[in-house]
Amino acid sequence: QELKMVLRKIITSIITLGILASSIFAGSLSGRVNFQGNAPKKKTLKMDADPVCGAAHKTPPYQQSFIMNDEGYLKNVMVYLQNVTYDGKVPETQAVLDQNGCMYSPHVQGMMIGQELLIKNSDATLHNIHALPTVNSEFNFAMPHVVKEKAIKIAKPEHAMYIKCDVHPWMKAYVSVFDHPYFAVTDDSGRYQIDNVPLGKYEVVAWHERDLKREGYTQTQTVEISEGGAILDFALTKGEKKKK
Repeated sequence: QELKMVLRKIITSIITLGILASSIFAGSLSGRVNFQGNAPKKKTLKMDADPVCGAAHKTPPYQQSFIMNDEGYLKNVMVYLQNVTYDGKVPETQAVLDQNGCMYSPHVQGMMIGQELLIKNSDATLHNIHALPTVNSEFNFAMPHVVKEKAIKIAKPEHAMYIKCDVHPWMKAYVSVFDHPYFAVTDDSGRYQIDNVPLGKYEVVAWHERDLKREGYTQTQTVEISEGGAILDFALTKGEKKKK
């Protein structure tokens, strides 16, 4: 019995040391993303074709493709490390894509391979989830108002998988699937934070969905993560259109 207690203490100590070591040899990367240039005008969404959608909003809803606050900071920018290796665990929690008020929430998100994507229908109307990946298999299925949830798994890494609703053409979302957990999406104030990044030098990408229109809304920088963490800000610009 005493031997078992000693072994338990040893195992507990090893686990504790492992946790401490992982925190000592890792840091946080944080920062803000702003936009430099003339921002596009806000465009309201016309939802009256579906009475359920129209009645879901007390104030006019706007397109989510470009959300910038009064200080010029951008929401929904995906910030991630590239060319990084990871051999840790996959989150047991599900990533969630909700259809609420005839809009996707969140509009932009990241998840890991092996993690489930739970697609929810919080509306009392029909939606059709249609993903148009370039690496993974396409999926396309209807969710009547009586079908509230469906969980799927995405097999391969893919950045910015486009998802739309064939019933409501204004509904759009982007899901990035990574083989590591070092990613984050900017909030209303343009802030992001990536925790528990192993110490070292990395390439960091800030991506905005308007880059899909062949415009320069993506920026890559190099950063050194030390024990105290690092701060890395981005300033995105419209740039020049890329050649087709």
